[in-house]
Amino acid sequence: MSVLEENICSIDDELDLYERWRLQADQGQSPVRVDRFIMDHMSNTSRNRIQKAAEAGHVWVNGKPVNSHFKVRPFDTVQVMLDHEPAEYTVIPENIPLDVVYEDESLLVVNKHAGMVVHPGCGNYTGTLLNALAYYLKDNPTFNADDPDMGLVHRIDKDTSGLLLIAKTPEAKTDLSLQFFHHTTRRSYNALVWGTFAENEGTIEGALARDTRDRTVYRVWDPEDNPSAKEAITHYKVLERFPYCTLVECVLETGRTHQIRVHMKHIGHPLFCDEKYGGMEVLKGLPTQKYRAFIRNCFDLCPRQVLHARTLGFRHPVTGEQMNFTSEWPDDFAAVIQKWRNYEPNTMG
Repeated sequence: MSVLEENICSIDDELDLYERWRLQADQGQSPVRVDRFIMDHMSNTSRNRIQKAAEAGHVWVNGKPVNSHFKVRPFDTVQVMLDHEPAEYTVIPENIPLDVVYEDESLLVVNKHAGMVVHPGCGNYTGTLLNALAYYLKDNPTFNADDPDMGLVHRIDKDTSGLLLIAKTPEAKTDLSLQFFHHTTRRSYNALVWGTFAENEGTIEGALARDTRDRTVYRVWDPEDNPSAKEAITHYKVLERFPYCTLVECVLETGRTHQIRVHMKHIGHPLFCDEKYGGMEVLKGLPTQKYRAFIRNCFDLCPRQVLHARTLGFRHPVTGEQMNFTSEWPDDFAAVIQKWRNYEPNTMG
């Protein structure tokens, strides 16, 4: 029996929104209900939780959704996506302004500002996007911020700006979560990275897991060295070239924690001003006094990784309509890009 655990639908510093498990039945497997089969091979979960996942269409055998009564047989491949259990704390509604891009009875699209944590946890129990949502939707009798069946469908890092999708009903959460699960959503990010590219576009493939020397960061692993590393694929395209930096568009095929930041560092192009991944140093250019001052000014203009969740596309969970949204660069992002557009190497080093 082999078991592979993957976390999906998250690009945040905090806990992932879902657990995804893949289980392979061996040749001696006797026919058994799929909920019992999963229970026998997973720790710290309940049969009710598994049955709830099956009812929501989150249990598959050989790629097809099944109910709890389905019998698993030799060599079957079982996949399950589980919501995390409700938090042990209550999300406190806080009157924090939200930049609402779109809203209807089923969902919200918001433009998150850099510096805001998405979900309470890890010492951040107030001032988060979920606290703001709990207040914004306080008069909506169907919305409960403490219910894992509602609310956040995906996440972005605290210091990344841009578009986020929120479900207002359990039915919308199920449908939208499955779209992320099956990679049918459309997401692109703009990023300023160190260095120049010989090519105009490319793809980065590298399995990600935590760095064993520093658990706060991730790195690319050879799966043979770290079986828990999760497959990750990022497509990138050059948008604008500067003497020592490049503005790129990144399209996610998967959504792993810190994926763009880790992948870009892996190919030698850390995100500009990304302190966690080495981008807050002068990595390219002549180390003249004027040039160093120019870089310091850039860091002051945008004191965070220069990364913005630019576009978001998905199918509406009720109407089936394709929904597409674009978010303009925030002021700090636009300012540092303009700074590079005005850069003159002959006078600044």
